[in-house]
Amino acid sequence: MAPFRSHPFDDDKLKEECGIFGVVGVEDASNFVALGLHALQHRGQEAGGIVSYHPDHGFNSARRFGYVRDNFTKPDVMDTLPGPLAIGHVRYSTAGSKGATAIRDVQPFFGEFSMGGCAIAHNGNLTNATALRRELIERGSIFQSSSDSECIIHLMARSIQKTLSERIKDALRRVEGAFSIVAMTRTKLIGVRDPLGVRPLVLGRIGDSGWALSSETCGLDIIGADFIREIEPGEMVVIEDNQIVSTHPFAPAKSRFCIFENVYFSRPDSIIGGRSVYETRRQIGVELAREAPVDADLVCPVPDSGTPAAIGYAHESGIPFGMGIIRNQYMGRTFIEPSESIRNMGVRLKLNVNRALIKGKRVILVDDSVVRGTTSRKIKDMILEAGAAEVHFRIASPPTAWPCFYGVDTPERSKLLAATMSEDEMRDWIGVNSLKFVSLDGLYRAAGEAMGRDMAAPQYCDACFSGDYPVVPSDKIEEGFQMKAAE
Repeated sequence: MAPFRSHPFDDDKLKEECGIFGVVGVEDASNFVALGLHALQHRGQEAGGIVSYHPDHGFNSARRFGYVRDNFTKPDVMDTLPGPLAIGHVRYSTAGSKGATAIRDVQPFFGEFSMGGCAIAHNGNLTNATALRRELIERGSIFQSSSDSECIIHLMARSIQKTLSERIKDALRRVEGAFSIVAMTRTKLIGVRDPLGVRPLVLGRIGDSGWALSSETCGLDIIGADFIREIEPGEMVVIEDNQIVSTHPFAPAKSRFCIFENVYFSRPDSIIGGRSVYETRRQIGVELAREAPVDADLVCPVPDSGTPAAIGYAHESGIPFGMGIIRNQYMGRTFIEPSESIRNMGVRLKLNVNRALIKGKRVILVDDSVVRGTTSRKIKDMILEAGAAEVHFRIASPPTAWPCFYGVDTPERSKLLAATMSEDEMRDWIGVNSLKFVSLDGLYRAAGEAMGRDMAAPQYCDACFSGDYPVVPSDKIEEGFQMKAAE
């Protein structure tokens, strides 16, 4: 099968690199995992994999490029994944190979140890993976992939601990960066979050004897599991024989959950910190309307991620809401390699302007972010060509001026528009009547922090906006990355 081809017009959005899911205590656990991964498809659309265990058949795995629905709904695949215990992973590439991804980079990764097999799926990014990999290779480890996550398997192999659970703890104490992990042995389902809790992980209950771990609550909803709680930052849960053992194997640290999960990555029907993601995004629009009002006739979302914030902006401002841009729902991400003439159509293949609604109007466009700015320019051109009198951009996040090193696929800093231009310069470059971003304090207020951002001890990881990295990206500094000077 040819490598999965990303949509050529989606390179102006930040991408989460993966979603993880695990189930124990149910018949045909891999079918539950496939459904969970389908619900988490927005977190990774490049490839996916599932590993299962059955007492009579041992460990089995399947890894494929493309959508879950196209691969893990077929009997000839799912029948090879029997058993009451399974984990899975969907991915974009971040650390590791770029472009044409190798199947060897698709997780979960599996290792056979003296005390049995263990499979691991990882959401996040290890900021010291290069140094670890170099050390491990020098000591004789033979890597099978280019992924940073494989370091965990090799660190486990070198641990002297007597159980796989303890070896996972041992390995994770050596890594830096962000990680949420689901792992499995022959009898255990294991979930772990890094001490800062940068990436999400939740626990759910399936009936009387089943348990699930998921990147988001929407993964639990699709299988009819009851949401129990979030895995705490720095917590490790081991589920076996319908019992859960919780430990905190890392040094205590203040939580720094990724605030961009609230802005864009998580599905709007998920719950984060007891709060609806949809409501947070709607409230961002409310904050935007208060901070950056403008006389206009129509509030229009850039679909689909800008819709909740546009609803909030319209409600707070009193300006009518309208779907001035319509998304082609059948575009998909497996679009045939386009000719140059079709490629030049840009976002028109994915979005179309509702001309009858737009013509003659002063339009406020609400989008979730501006990364390179190329898509914003194309959308502005489409709106003006449809006869809009004015175009005003309102962005439901602060300017993205710094790359993420904790599991989000971001361009290098020189390619981030906000890293090289002021807000006014961005407005002129995009070519709109006005451009305003929600403030960092406004974003925090929308996320439930009434007093805004605590400058001395931020409540979230907001490095992509502030340049304040809670974990030093040591590999990138070794490559020459310059961190923000202390203020």
